[in-house]
Amino acid sequence: MDDRPTPQEQFGAKDKTLPIKGPEAIDAGRLECFEYEYAGKPVGQNIRVVTTTNEFTSVCPFSGLPDFAQVTIAYTPRDKCVELRSLKYYLMSYRDVGIWYEHLVNRILEDLVKAVEPKSMEVEVKANPRGGLSSTVSARYAAD
Repeated sequence: MDDRPTPQEQFGAKDKTLPIKGPEAIDAGRLECFEYEYAGKPVGQNIRVVTTTNEFTSVCPFSGLPDFAQVTIAYTPRDKCVELRSLKYYLMSYRDVGIWYEHLVNRILEDLVKAVEPKSMEVEVKANPRGGLSSTVSARYAAD
């Protein structure tokens, strides 16, 4: 009989988690927009703005361990475009927020639709593998 501890017993998290912030830490008020000069002009009707970052982090809502992801935001503006510096600060506000991917993608979409009021928008989150599993989650919005 072997009395040595199993790896799970030896290296367990010992019921520890890292500090986790709630969704109240997400700073949607940080988002700023500028006027889209080509709104209402034939040449500007079919523009598609695509912004991607592979520097997004949030945390697992269970353990507090970091989740890394690529976030892609694509939209067709109506009258406004999101200002990129403010978008970066907004995305950085997720750094310590414990959030499931399925909630994350919808929260980003909800906040951006409220700020930008686009004709259409899509947000895609490609999460880095965790436990050998990769997740890609997307959400779409289309104005009536």
